[in-house]
Amino acid sequence: MKKAWLPAIVFLLLNVTLMAADYDTTFSEQTIVLHTANGDITGTLTLPERPGNIPVALIIAGSGPTDRNGNNPMMKNESLQKLAHALAVTNIASLRFDKRGIGESRDAGKKEADLRFEDYINDAAGWIELLKKDKRFSKVYVIGHSEGSLIGMIAALDKAHGFVSIAGAGRSADKILKEQLATQPAMVKDSSFPIIDSLVMGKTVENVPKMLFALFRPSVQPYMISWFHYDPQTEIKKLKMPVLILQGTNDLQVTVDDANLLAKSNTKAQLALIKNMNHVFRIVEGDRKENLAAYITPTLPISEELVSTISTFVQQH
Repeated sequence: MKKAWLPAIVFLLLNVTLMAADYDTTFSEQTIVLHTANGDITGTLTLPERPGNIPVALIIAGSGPTDRNGNNPMMKNESLQKLAHALAVTNIASLRFDKRGIGESRDAGKKEADLRFEDYINDAAGWIELLKKDKRFSKVYVIGHSEGSLIGMIAALDKAHGFVSIAGAGRSADKILKEQLATQPAMVKDSSFPIIDSLVMGKTVENVPKMLFALFRPSVQPYMISWFHYDPQTEIKKLKMPVLILQGTNDLQVTVDDANLLAKSNTKAQLALIKNMNHVFRIVEGDRKENLAAYITPTLPISEELVSTISTFVQQH
């Protein structure tokens, strides 16, 4: 991976004291901009009310058009915002950001044909370097959610003091995609698997069947090649820092098996399974319908065990 471009830091726009809805405390938030060669990436720094040299966590969102708060155009759940606010209660600062092309970082978006997975890795590495230079913080941790777990574990290598994976996949994206397509009609499976195999080998495919064009359109293939290159089991094994692997047992998108694969790959990692927690950090004891409803109910509190486990991990390491 190319060395991450070291960015400048700009504090601007906002510095307000807020009262957390779910927690009896106050904290301040500041908007921060990370300058990159392709545009500015915008984030929110959440600071505990108590002053002093404190740890800070970089929170990395999952795949798709997910913003710094854990929301996307179809689903508002504020999972990452709630996590940041809850960590502030435990005296842990955090920085969460809109990925390039998303939200207030939309102007930093590249043309689809030019985007690579490494762009996200380099952005995360830039934030880590920024936080390490800030004298207010004693240590820098990386918290990656879903796809953000893979981005985070790569960016954190030799840079962060600790890494936390929340609902991170334990298999490479090509294997997950094959697993999903395996449930489709034979025509789809038989046509898509050779395309995936070609992309894994680093070769684009010109003649994509019409029914698969949306998934394997030529402009997205270079990104998929770069994405398929990374295996979470291989990447997490490289980490020599303290590692915490968190997984909910009621997650509809990522399974406990994935968490176990990550834990087996880094035998020194701490594995914590949170009973009934779903993909957006809510405790759901009901059926699939109730689980999905939690994705669009931002008023629901996030798991207290999730917050306490992360806080304890950070404080102990």
